[in-house]
Amino acid sequence: MRAAVLHEIGQDKLDVVDDMEATGFGPGKVKLRVRATGLCHSDLSAMSGVLPQPAPFVPGHEGAGEVVDVGDGVTSLQQGDRVLMCWLPACGACPSCKRGQTQLCLAGFMNAGTPNFRRSGGDVFGFAGTGTFAEEVVVAAGCAVPIPDDVPYEIAALIGCGVTTGLGAAINTAKVEAGSSVAVVGCGGVGISTIQGARVQGAAQIVAVDPVASRREAALRFGATEAVPPEEFADAKQRITAGEGFDYVFEVVGRSATARTAYENTRRGGTLCVVGAGAMDDFFQVNMFELFFDEKRILPSMYGGGDVLRSYERAIALWRAGRIDLEGLITHRVQLAGINDALDQMRSGEALRTCIAI
Repeated sequence: MRAAVLHEIGQDKLDVVDDMEATGFGPGKVKLRVRATGLCHSDLSAMSGVLPQPAPFVPGHEGAGEVVDVGDGVTSLQQGDRVLMCWLPACGACPSCKRGQTQLCLAGFMNAGTPNFRRSGGDVFGFAGTGTFAEEVVVAAGCAVPIPDDVPYEIAALIGCGVTTGLGAAINTAKVEAGSSVAVVGCGGVGISTIQGARVQGAAQIVAVDPVASRREAALRFGATEAVPPEEFADAKQRITAGEGFDYVFEVVGRSATARTAYENTRRGGTLCVVGAGAMDDFFQVNMFELFFDEKRILPSMYGGGDVLRSYERAIALWRAGRIDLEGLITHRVQLAGINDALDQMRSGEALRTCIAI
């Protein structure tokens, strides 16, 4: 079968091969035929080494498709079911799951260390235990979540990661209050979804901050009340909040420098929500006096900060009701053979989300 593989961490191009084999099928597993997958910035971060991932590996974790086979003991799925892929399934038994914090379950991360594929040269891993840049993939049954017939595969793929992460940051983690002021730093697919979440929650002002003009223009279409480049963020803070700072600031880049800027533009007693996935050696610093004196809440948001199955259902309901725009997030569509063009579009900021037909 065909798949796109990164041979070594640090390479910036993927190799589209046709001799890949999905492995690991057995009890408790399902084999999926991938129909659509989104390109997420986390895929680039894994390729560059910012996010830890053994290589060689097949990137992609934001996918949807259909079940082609089910292993022994799987009763919740059957051949032909339409599903989206959950890269962080909850085990239901660990302390995090029992506390209701299923997004913190580590069971899914354990899958990342087990090869999902094989070719003549040896084993190949799947990013985040999945690897959706392939025609087929074998995953635990809990990774395959049934979707209604009216949800297109490309929409379901986006719900599998970026949309859920962004909406959840605003709704679950920060719990944006109606009438509040919000700033979103970083307006790719996840940042735009955060903006939509803040709009759904009733925020009065939503300022989008991004260095790329096309992303700022897109943010206005999706609900931002204004959009500024980073160098004008401080001026926006002064104009909109009389210098006090925003009630909520979302950092959706994953870098300490932008997190620090976000912190400085959050009002005293306000909320900084960190959504971006960054590197283990990039440290965010605050001094002990400001931490005490400003009483700003610093809230990391992992995969939308809530039960992902409920979050998927909510995203579909909001999309059906016309409260959020998911089709508009897809700015580019390519076949698997064009994956490297899609990577370049993501790096340049040209694309919000590229949908790859597998």
